[in-house]
Amino acid sequence: MGYLVGVTLLWAFSFSLIGVYLAGQVDSYLAVLVRVLLATLVFLPFLRPSLLVGRQRLALMGLGAIQLGVMYIFFYQSFLLLSVPEVLLFTIFTPLYIALLDDWLFGRFTPFYLLTAGLAVLGAAVIRFQGLDSGFWLGFLVVQGANLCFALGQVGYRRLSTSLPDSLPRHSVFAWFYLGALAVALPAFALLGDASAMPTTGIQWGILAWLGLVASGLGYFLWNLGAVRVDAGALAIMNNALIPAGLLVNLLIWNRDADLARLSLGGAIILGALVLNEWWLRRRRLQPA
Repeated sequence: MGYLVGVTLLWAFSFSLIGVYLAGQVDSYLAVLVRVLLATLVFLPFLRPSLLVGRQRLALMGLGAIQLGVMYIFFYQSFLLLSVPEVLLFTIFTPLYIALLDDWLFGRFTPFYLLTAGLAVLGAAVIRFQGLDSGFWLGFLVVQGANLCFALGQVGYRRLSTSLPDSLPRHSVFAWFYLGALAVALPAFALLGDASAMPTTGIQWGILAWLGLVASGLGYFLWNLGAVRVDAGALAIMNNALIPAGLLVNLLIWNRDADLARLSLGGAIILGALVLNEWWLRRRRLQPA
């Protein structure tokens, strides 16, 4: 859980940096390409290809392509169809996909995970719901495509990890994940990017470096590592913890307006879902086999 909490705080700061310094100023596909390329360079020196067989390498590359590459394509396209509040609102359904996909890939059905994931969705909705414009359905579906890709990447990594030995140094193989994402980000920029919308200031280049080396490089590695060490319920709930964390960072550092009552209530519901999930896990462990 510590990895997920730490990365949530890391991404909360990164979300604000993107909104203040990059959004609408730097081409989004270029930003994704730079982030993925730098993250790849972080882990490439540690890569030991012999530690995985060919099928495992392809699986890890496929997860990177889905979780980062395809997810970002869906996510950035959604801003062309929806307002920013609507995009943020529609991202709250990821916990439900985590719960359902995890049960599907592991061949089980756990209704309690749907309950706690639903509470996480409710908490995020309390924070983010601000009404909808008419004709939002296409944008809604595009955002759900991003949500599904992000969820499938996490759950897929959990499933792949069951076939890997515990002694395997994960940092020595994780470059395959970013190489898969790079295989999507590079042609996406070539086809959809705007090379004229380059960063123009040192601050923008510095933020891109931070996002690539730390938020994407270290962040996705630790997040997926944390995803393996918690149950599906906790992972599902933590996918929505970024919403109150990001708003709180935005409020404290940039003094942006926020509805503190809704932020507090929604955050309390998400935290309550985590507490309820932990209580259920402990109770289940105490039950005789």
